[in-house]
Amino acid sequence: MNRQIVAFDIGDKRIGVAHSDPFGEYAVPSDTYFRTGSFPEDVRAVAEIAKLWGAQLIVCGLPLNADGTESVQTAKTRKFIAALAEETDVPVCCEDERFSTRAAREDLIAMGISVKKDKRKKSIDSLAAAYILESYLSNHKKGDSKMKEEQNNYEEDENVVELIDEEGNTIPYEHLMTFEYKDEWYVALAPVAEEIEENENEDEEEEDIFIYHIVGEEDNETLEVIEDEALLDEVFEEFCRQYDDVDEDEDAE
Repeated sequence: MNRQIVAFDIGDKRIGVAHSDPFGEYAVPSDTYFRTGSFPEDVRAVAEIAKLWGAQLIVCGLPLNADGTESVQTAKTRKFIAALAEETDVPVCCEDERFSTRAAREDLIAMGISVKKDKRKKSIDSLAAAYILESYLSNHKKGDSKMKEEQNNYEEDENVVELIDEEGNTIPYEHLMTFEYKDEWYVALAPVAEEIEENENEDEEEEDIFIYHIVGEEDNETLEVIEDEALLDEVFEEFCRQYDDVDEDEDAE
């Protein structure tokens, strides 16, 4: 492998950056990009960072739950990665980042690095990106077939998330979209096909859609029911508009 690879650890506030050596043998922590709050601007900035490093491949960390299932943060990260893939001509792929941030933090502690909080966060972000890239390089060297399939382009797979109800039951839902409305984030979910098939006696052809308000940041996010019906109607209309835009873009492609 003789090409430059750039890796990103994508967070809500910061994005860690790492790059490979010219021969793609090992990862080097680089810097941390602080997000501006403008989604398009952040996507363009990250694409520019990759361009400045002469990237021939971009690897983005994909945050998953400890058991490998996807979360709200996964959906938000997928949205960013999809936009990045549209912004650049460089191939974009994903790499499991479940333990990258934790490992980076433990390494900084083990090395006895004592710096101010902001600098420590920057170090953790870039080191986490390096772990993501190291993981990709290791899997690539082993000839992992899954990584080879994702190497050329990014494809968003069917996304199923599991929610736990008040009685402790785990219920699977299909993730339809995570979207922003008036500076707040929401997620739209629908029962998975298996759940719908159980209700064969029902005459309704349209599937139920559940929309929740995303509260909290990154690892501490929770989903809240929207109690205000007027707000729920507004959010639902926004979801329909954005979802239709996505369908139109896919049809155009």
